[in-house]
Amino acid sequence: MMKLASFSSRNFDRGAPRIKEAAWLFLSGVLVESWLPGSGWRCWLLRRFGATVGERVTIKPRFRVKFPWRLSMEDDVWIGEAVWIDNLGMVFIGHDTCISQGAYLCTGSHDWAKSTFDLIVRPIVVSSHAWIGAMTRLGPGTHVGEGAVVTMGTTVSGNLEAYQVFASSVDGAKSAKPRRLDKPVQKDI
Repeated sequence: MMKLASFSSRNFDRGAPRIKEAAWLFLSGVLVESWLPGSGWRCWLLRRFGATVGERVTIKPRFRVKFPWRLSMEDDVWIGEAVWIDNLGMVFIGHDTCISQGAYLCTGSHDWAKSTFDLIVRPIVVSSHAWIGAMTRLGPGTHVGEGAVVTMGTTVSGNLEAYQVFASSVDGAKSAKPRRLDKPVQKDI
């Protein structure tokens, strides 16, 4: 049985002083998570709070990130509207990668086998040339291989092979097929 009163996060290292976290929460809530257009100033503010942000990064409105000091984005990354990076642990996004609207990247969970419901934190890596589709969910410890595609609404965790397309079906099954680049996309009718 879980005993949530026994849960403790005192051993969790937040990675920054509380005053920095409070300043980020305020500025993020007022500016970064707002509907206001503009990517350059979002990148600038993220850098001021310790994020590594490459060149030509595009960040759309309503973007959320818990700890910018645990975020690294290389060059030419696109972040869609309403993306939430819930990063208790490190999140790395490789170059030429697209994270589409409403995607949720979560690095934290709990150990359901322990009555104290201990916190588990694992990093997320999204390798270069990947595409994370709209409304997808990446769980703690996920590693998306180079050039992989996670289709709209899919929930994944673990290691996803490079240059594969991952999709969920209505019965919850996940399938993968090779990603072929520079060929016309076939439309299903």
